[in-house]
Amino acid sequence: IAWVNRDQRFVEKLATPDVTIADIIGDVDPIKAAKGGHLLSDELTIHYGLLPRANRGIFAINELPDLAGKIQVGLFNIMQEGDVQIKGYPVRLALDVMLIFSANPEDYTARGKIITPLKDRIGAEITTHYPSELPTAIQITRQEAWVERDGLKERLHVPEFLREVVEQIAFEARDDQRVDKHSGVSQRLPITVIESVISNAERRALLTGEEEIVPRVSDVYAAIPSMTGKMELEYEGEQIGATRIAKDLIKSAAGEIFEGYFVGIDFARTVQWFDEGNNLRLADTASAEECRRLLDAVPDLIETSLIPFDFKKSDQAQVVAACEFVLEGLYAGNKISRNEEGGYTAVTKAKKDRRGMIYDDLTETGKYS
Repeated sequence: IAWVNRDQRFVEKLATPDVTIADIIGDVDPIKAAKGGHLLSDELTIHYGLLPRANRGIFAINELPDLAGKIQVGLFNIMQEGDVQIKGYPVRLALDVMLIFSANPEDYTARGKIITPLKDRIGAEITTHYPSELPTAIQITRQEAWVERDGLKERLHVPEFLREVVEQIAFEARDDQRVDKHSGVSQRLPITVIESVISNAERRALLTGEEEIVPRVSDVYAAIPSMTGKMELEYEGEQIGATRIAKDLIKSAAGEIFEGYFVGIDFARTVQWFDEGNNLRLADTASAEECRRLLDAVPDLIETSLIPFDFKKSDQAQVVAACEFVLEGLYAGNKISRNEEGGYTAVTKAKKDRRGMIYDDLTETGKYS
């Protein structure tokens, strides 16, 4: 009698086209027969596969459609009678094992398929989905992302609004017409984005020598390379390009979260400062002290930005992150504009269309009224 640890009770196999019956169930091992001096007809020459070794445990096969049809047929007896037969041996091993399969619905026809008799033997089919609510998505990302890093535990402070912006990017992408709905946008996008955001903030701290690490919106823009590969684009999206779409998604996400925090709060004086021809550029490599000096020049920005948050005015890194979030929110609401270098300026009014000017001129004469 031996105690089986829970780690030993779970066996996992990734299904690939080259997986054989020998890998899953077992086969004759001639080397074992030669070394042990056994005849090939002896049961001691059997080499057991992963499935018999998972007895009294859980055996998981990932990406089931990629498993060759004849291997899927080999699972019939195990799933129906609960035993396994290896080669021509008259040995029947009664197995007590739970089988779990995973598959992406899109892959059923793309690379392979699950044969009907096997589907019939599967007890229950659970269809998963992306998180439908922001708090649930944030919880998943918090659980899965590599955030607890050596030497950063006490120094790193990720603002809650930034977590929400990163998560909202995935929600915006799933609703965007330029992103393929069949492939979708998985939860891996916000997980990798928040990791890249924290890494960029960590890099800035190394460059500037700052002790406290607080990610900002500019770090989200620096994380665009971790977004572009996670989205399958439609034809229209392909014409625009993944980088441009990623920037649009950040803008939309920041605007959505901004509305939730700053509903009814007036930034008229801040917007007016930009309208007077002033501009502001906060680089993702600039220290919090440097950014704070630039932000102090903008009237009412710091005071108004801190209304929904409990940051102290003396906490420079948190204040800069909040102000940059506000500037991005104003940009999303088309109150100010943002250039490619990350600088915030006044909104430039588009030139009037020439056809519109001619049309206006004709109507102003009263000739056609």
